[in-house]
Amino acid sequence: MFARLRPYLPTAALAFLIFYFGFHAFTGEGGLLQSDQRDATLVAKSRELAALRAQRQDLEMRAQLMRDTSLSADLLEERARSLLGFADPRDYVIRMKP
Repeated sequence: MFARLRPYLPTAALAFLIFYFGFHAFTGEGGLLQSDQRDATLVAKSRELAALRAQRQDLEMRAQLMRDTSLSADLLEERARSLLGFADPRDYVIRMKP
């Protein structure tokens, strides 16, 4: 019986490999059926990147205002009060836990 099926074993093994790789091409981690999830992840990461770029631009602008060549008195006063814990007697101070 085994001798009669022996010529078909390479074909069966090749068919099994084609099925195995085809199945994983559709359902695997990077498969074709996962494209919706990849697209959603891409959109979320793009939004996160835009938020981080805006935050970086704000920080760069604040750093520019703190340089010696273009020192902003208001920003300097704000940072000094924040770091030292001082306030003007006319200011309303609301303490919040970090």
